[in-house]
Amino acid sequence: MSTPTLHIPGEVYLVGGAVRDALLGLPVHERDWVVTGTTPQAMLEAGFRPVGKDFPVFLHPHSGEEYALARTERKSGHGYAGFEFHTSPDVTLEQDLQRRDLSINAIAQAADGSLIDPWGGREDLNKRQLRAVSAHFVEDPLRVLRVARFRARFHAQGFELETATEALLREIVASGELQHLVAERIWRETEKALMSAHPAEYFRLLRRIGALAVLFPELDRLYGVPQNAKYHPEVDSGIHAMLAIEQSAHISNDLATRFAVLCHDFGKGITPADVLPSHRGHEHRGVPLVKAFCQRLRVPKALEQSATAVTKLHLLCHQARELRPETLLKLFEQLDALRRPERVEMFVSACLADARGRTGFEQAHYPQADYLRRAFAALGEVSPAALIEQGLQGAALGKALRQARVDRLARFKRAELPE
Repeated sequence: MSTPTLHIPGEVYLVGGAVRDALLGLPVHERDWVVTGTTPQAMLEAGFRPVGKDFPVFLHPHSGEEYALARTERKSGHGYAGFEFHTSPDVTLEQDLQRRDLSINAIAQAADGSLIDPWGGREDLNKRQLRAVSAHFVEDPLRVLRVARFRARFHAQGFELETATEALLREIVASGELQHLVAERIWRETEKALMSAHPAEYFRLLRRIGALAVLFPELDRLYGVPQNAKYHPEVDSGIHAMLAIEQSAHISNDLATRFAVLCHDFGKGITPADVLPSHRGHEHRGVPLVKAFCQRLRVPKALEQSATAVTKLHLLCHQARELRPETLLKLFEQLDALRRPERVEMFVSACLADARGRTGFEQAHYPQADYLRRAFAALGEVSPAALIEQGLQGAALGKALRQARVDRLARFKRAELPE
């Protein structure tokens, strides 16, 4: 049975990212629509389902796509939510587009395929430029994060930030408005940036405009902290963090891996000055910093657990081939890999990004990763079934199982690294 045609009151336009990405020749994953010349009541009568609390947004009953009534907005308070919205049939498409952040996001497409571009978005796409639509840009502090995210996403396409727009970003930071952003919005933009092709560009731009110190002080604190040039030719801990984050994007599409790399060296930011450039113990100092960071931004618990594990244990991965069988087993236990085997791949990928996130080491061979993968595979050959058949149970079973695992890792080590 075919889907019935739905009459949509008013004029309907495709807007935002779908238009932008199509013009760039990129895949379009979701579509948003704006409707002019209508009312909320007319949308309801047409069969749309309301979802917007602050302004009228509706879901199409068949496609599930969002249709928002054209609106204008006025700053009325602090933060992302500090706006009053006005919708009515006389709000024009041009007025709606003017309230958007960047010109490349303020292009609309009519039903006949024609483009409506009152703010020069197509020209900026051709110039590969991120430019604010209007001076009202400064009213929404979330735009600091959004622009940084677009910088990360479109870095490979050669997009640069317009000088005047960067000045507006600095103005927002100086206003103190970033302090009013809610944690969930900060994390949502950061999560998207981490999964972009060049996540380090997000944090680099935030640092350049002074926002990193406000929103991510644990990361900002790394800059200017020296490391031993023998192991870190880039010397600066903040630069290493960015190099490692970039490497994580080449290595893995897993959010947990990329987030763990972001956090793994937080402890270097509080290394006592009198022992620099040594960072002995930074992995343990970093754990409470990672936990506080995750709690402040309300990061999902699973990501927090992965990040704290990598922070605490990453040096053991670098030393994997020297570890005794007992220490190897303890490493897997601390990763909780016996219950969650996917943790092993997350861990070794994050440690590989750390190892390659150094100037001159971008293509470095890292045998520790495969060594740990093979060690864990060998560990999987040990089954409690045979021990249970021998009548072992309780504490005796646990002790025997652990010893069997140590013995299996010892055989593995002898086979891998014969003396």
